[in-house]
Amino acid sequence: MKINTMNKLQFVDLSEQHRKIRKEIDSAIKRVIDYSDFILGEEVELFEREFANYCQVKYCIGVASGTAALHMSLVALGIDSGDEVITTPLTFMATVEPVIWLGAKPVLVDIDERTYNINPDLIEEKITKKTKAIICVHLYGQSCEMESLKKIAKKHKLFLIEDCAQAHGAKYKGKMVGGVGDVGCFSFFPAKNLGCFGDGGAVVTNNIKIDKKVRLLRNHGRREKYKHLIVGYGERLDTLQAAVLRVKLKYLDKWNEKRRQNAYYFNRLLRRANVVLPFEDKNMSSVYYVYSIRVKNRDKLKKNLEKMGIPTNVYYPKPLHLQPALEFLDYAEGSFPVSEKVCKEIISLPIYPELSKKKIKMIAEAVVQFIE
Repeated sequence: MKINTMNKLQFVDLSEQHRKIRKEIDSAIKRVIDYSDFILGEEVELFEREFANYCQVKYCIGVASGTAALHMSLVALGIDSGDEVITTPLTFMATVEPVIWLGAKPVLVDIDERTYNINPDLIEEKITKKTKAIICVHLYGQSCEMESLKKIAKKHKLFLIEDCAQAHGAKYKGKMVGGVGDVGCFSFFPAKNLGCFGDGGAVVTNNIKIDKKVRLLRNHGRREKYKHLIVGYGERLDTLQAAVLRVKLKYLDKWNEKRRQNAYYFNRLLRRANVVLPFEDKNMSSVYYVYSIRVKNRDKLKKNLEKMGIPTNVYYPKPLHLQPALEFLDYAEGSFPVSEKVCKEIISLPIYPELSKKKIKMIAEAVVQFIE
């Protein structure tokens, strides 16, 4: 049976979001065009101030992407060739790419099966004299167990970097992610909870030295024209993107709350099905970048739903240690059994704020029918 009333249901419907704020977006873009300050214009400075305030930190530096945010944070912290950086195998490739670019080695640690985030209990056994940092990834919109991670980092004198690419507005014990560790790295890819109209990112921190170093790095190592203090990069956040983000930031909490409501409705409808529902720790407030369930026959479910016009996605079908590009790390299948198990079972359903209860019910009923 195909669902004909879904009106071409999308996994993420950005057009509906933009339609509601179109006048504000158009006005913001027009303002930038009228002033023609397209590179590091006033809108960038204003967004940095507003996003820092939102994240409850002192500093925010707008950059070209989430990957750039991670890269320049690592450079600012002095990560170099021969160093080791601990992180999770269940994440997007961008988490480890900057580590490798710098000649450092990603050291992977398996996940907690409930939260899908890095398991703090497994970290210390992987720490060596070469270990310089931990990159924790707030996967799917839920914070990592930051108190445990901070204790480990402090004990072993390691930097703690938060990959917040999927967790804009997520909280740990009432505090916004990004400001708990030494540095937080955000992506504003269009489909994110807070997304721009292209690539964009930000580094947030309470450390003025990191702030100053990243500001230099993103703009070719200079504070003034043709005076380069260090060798840097061209990784600035465009003024147009900052203007769009300023408009959207005002709605982020409202959109996140709607995501949470949609997730809870899904939970209620799917409780009777033989699926593993998302786990939300009592100390954390997830923003449900994606709504992911686990089923034994994931691939069959995915095909069945797509035949009915229900789009799905898999974050991620293969953990990092099994990616062809990372074969040189010498991990074998079975190295991280929890991550491998989750990757075979995980599937994400549509969850965007504008998704109606009627459509959520249709999606949930289709899942339940298949499972039963």
